[in-house]
Amino acid sequence: MTIQHPIDDRLPALLRSGNPLRGIFTALPSPAIVEMCAYAGFTFVIIDNEHGAADFETTEHMLRAARATGILPVVRCFLEDIPRVLDMGASGVQVPMIETADDARDLVQRVRYPGTGRRGSAFSGRAAGYGAFPGAGHTARSNDGVALIAMIETPEGVRNVAEIAAVPGIDAVFVGPNDLAHAMGHGNDWKAPAVATAIEQTLRAIDAAGKCGGIIALGVEDENLYGGFGARYFATVATSVITQALRQAATAGGQTQAPALRY
Repeated sequence: MTIQHPIDDRLPALLRSGNPLRGIFTALPSPAIVEMCAYAGFTFVIIDNEHGAADFETTEHMLRAARATGILPVVRCFLEDIPRVLDMGASGVQVPMIETADDARDLVQRVRYPGTGRRGSAFSGRAAGYGAFPGAGHTARSNDGVALIAMIETPEGVRNVAEIAAVPGIDAVFVGPNDLAHAMGHGNDWKAPAVATAIEQTLRAIDAAGKCGGIIALGVEDENLYGGFGARYFATVATSVITQALRQAATAGGQTQAPALRY
């Protein structure tokens, strides 16, 4: 009998492949949502532990659901949560608000085991099969097969993106357009000309550094636009997709228009 390793280690190679990858953020604390995203055909799911409500136990169940259905699970998390998320078996971590090359180097150190980093070693968790896959094999699979994605979300990050992308161990760099727009003084208007220019410059710099650029893409038009700047790691948002589908269903159910939203 062949036992499947808990860590799905395909993501770093896919990020290097040059091919576009389509995924989805989910802030919903639900393994069922992860399964649904897999069955829908997404390549990866970003479990959003920056803005989502999942605790660590639920996150681990969501990672199990991803492994069972074949979708690659990335966890967006804070720096202090990286060790626990990795020990649960994430295929990648996506970390917000990276602004300098020093930030990126520190991030690499936190994610990689000694030799290239300073991650604490333990073989008792899910990522090592609770001791079934210990030692050097687990260390190598984790260092080589777990993707590290830095997020650029501020003007300082934009200024330093070439140096951030060039840091060894960074597999991809993702532009957070909404936070960038806010940081640039444009509220949530990430289509504003100044923000759009910053996004283009950032994605082109990532591509020039030989790394995979990523960004939120809410449809084919976004993918075509940002793909022209070198982006290949595209993510939509599950709650947006679900809400739109529900509003369409409500309208088709007899309403002339969906109810207005109040802010």
